[in-house]
Amino acid sequence: MELSSKSEGPSFYVGLTGGIASGKSTVADTLGELGADIIDTDVIARTAVEPGQPALEEIRRQFGDTFIASDGTLDRRALRKLIFADDEQRKKLEGILHPRIREMALEQAAAATGPYQVLVVPLLTGSPLASALDRILVVDCSEETQLERLLLRDSESEQQARSIIASQASRDERLAIADDVIHNDGTLEELEAATVAMHRQYLDLAAAARSERG
Repeated sequence: MELSSKSEGPSFYVGLTGGIASGKSTVADTLGELGADIIDTDVIARTAVEPGQPALEEIRRQFGDTFIASDGTLDRRALRKLIFADDEQRKKLEGILHPRIREMALEQAAAATGPYQVLVVPLLTGSPLASALDRILVVDCSEETQLERLLLRDSESEQQARSIIASQASRDERLAIADDVIHNDGTLEELEAATVAMHRQYLDLAAAARSERG
């Protein structure tokens, strides 16, 4: 399924992105609680590599049995270490997963019926999904904040955590594609308040878009 440009008809698509440990999952959860439809490409990616799915077998052929756990599931931690250390291997994995994820995400967005749809895409910079979006919302924080949260959350070594952050689009690259920004170097309460304000803005924009599209 392809969307050639912005969403058409009654749909209003918001792309939500941000660096790892930026707080985008909290923003997505809050927007979902407020009534938006949430389409999370990380969830879709996990579904795409479940046992029996073609993508998992393609990963096995491409990368080997080393990255398949004893129970037949994907060894995500081992694969993550490989792709964060090797751009060529990362691109091979993206070539397997991204077309499937894109198709599934757009199918879910088209079927949703809420006031607007939020597509959560961690790596939205340069993604062909961007052309299907009406707005792009970036959750932004400093690299120091990212590092601190990542060390607490995932128990990574500092070297590994820095490597993960460095492997993603830069802060400047994310901000360059943003229509809207939520800054998240503060408290959870401040993040939630900013998200509620953004939700109200998107309700107005979605209503205006529906009126304009007839």
